[in-house]
Amino acid sequence: MKYSLPHTGTLAALLLFCSSVQAETLQTGKDVEAPTAKWDGLALGFEPPSPGLLGDMLGIRPILEESGFHYNLGYLSQLSYNAGGGYNQDKQASYIDQFSLTFSQDLQALTGIPDAAIEGNIVNRNHDNNLTRDRLQDPRANPTDLSQESYGGQSITRLGWLTFSRSFLDRRLQWRVGMMNKVQDFDQIIPCDFQTLALCGGKSANSLTWYNWNVHYWGTTLQYKLTDGLTFKTGVMEQNPNATSRGHAWSTTTKGSKGFLLPMELELKTNAVNQLPGVYNIGVLFTNARQQDLYEGVSGGAGATDPNGYRSHNRTWFLYSGFNQQVTRHPDDASRGLSLFYSLGLADQRTNYMHYSTSTGIRYHGLFDARPDDWLGLGVSMVKLSDHYRDNQRYINQINNVTDYQDPNYRPVPGHSVTAELFYRFNVTPWLQLQPGLQYWHHPAGVSETQDAWVTALKTVVTF
Repeated sequence: MKYSLPHTGTLAALLLFCSSVQAETLQTGKDVEAPTAKWDGLALGFEPPSPGLLGDMLGIRPILEESGFHYNLGYLSQLSYNAGGGYNQDKQASYIDQFSLTFSQDLQALTGIPDAAIEGNIVNRNHDNNLTRDRLQDPRANPTDLSQESYGGQSITRLGWLTFSRSFLDRRLQWRVGMMNKVQDFDQIIPCDFQTLALCGGKSANSLTWYNWNVHYWGTTLQYKLTDGLTFKTGVMEQNPNATSRGHAWSTTTKGSKGFLLPMELELKTNAVNQLPGVYNIGVLFTNARQQDLYEGVSGGAGATDPNGYRSHNRTWFLYSGFNQQVTRHPDDASRGLSLFYSLGLADQRTNYMHYSTSTGIRYHGLFDARPDDWLGLGVSMVKLSDHYRDNQRYINQINNVTDYQDPNYRPVPGHSVTAELFYRFNVTPWLQLQPGLQYWHHPAGVSETQDAWVTALKTVVTF
């Protein structure tokens, strides 16, 4: 069965239109409807660094910054409580937290290499309290979302990335190499401020071939500015299924690599829509690492009964796209207003159990004059499960002669899942944010037999 995916062609056309407007302005200087104001992403959720709890650390921070060392040290906690519904309706409050250190060292003053830097990220995650796994979804089904997006699997400290970067051609070309993560370069048009995973950032991690935030893998990337607002990104990275393992947390080897990843992305930052900032992207990710078919066997039929009889594919792909656009502006402050976002991920459903995923929603910065730095967010996401994954579940039930959903040997047959979240973030101080939220889960993990669930949440962010 084929599914219609709205907005993909429209988004690509809009991206190309905006870039052509920018190019015409740069080349001809004509007075066309093109961006005139400097691009500023604050109203889209990209807040600049704020003063931390520890201030200048008795003068230590200014000394480090004068030497080219810049860092951000933060704390994050996420609390979720199943207020009603779900697979297991026993009440549970699940709590996780993390400390993260992100840093860069300017190398020009130390080595004389112009526009060069060492960049790093270290994350310490704690607790194994996963409300989605323990209460919300059927444990026999693959997850489609997480109530606590920063859940990392028990207590562990990881190297997120350690890379060397340098720019060329008057800073139009940037090169990065080392143990890296996708978030350094790709799919960064939507911030990760919602607590549910499907509304946190873009959709490229749903490829299941590269990973977010605190997992590293070897590679090299290039970013080239075609115009001041339009950037082309590409690179080559290892595809390593072992990258998420505990043994790989600080590993510098490529042990476990199955092939390579080839990402390509166009990103456009523009003020072309009513002179308000917006950012758009479209990207594709290819891999030559063999991926197992979720249903078909080597002979073309169902292969669920024989793990060695599955068909495998040595070329698979993942498409992602989205936009984040400010649509209203406060008369006294351009950074306050309403913004809209949309993201889409489309997978090769032969090998990925999530065929496509999509999210949309709004953010409002400074809704109340008395609290101009607070945020309101409302979003909805949907995941459509793969036909191959669904047919495989049906086939296993058939050969096991199981038809009763309550039977422990029954394999749930998934369809689609929907998650919604509403939050309000209080910027209590420049270094403390409190974000209560409410989540609604429809068909958790795509299983219609699971009761819809309500979840209350609290996210806390401290900047040091």
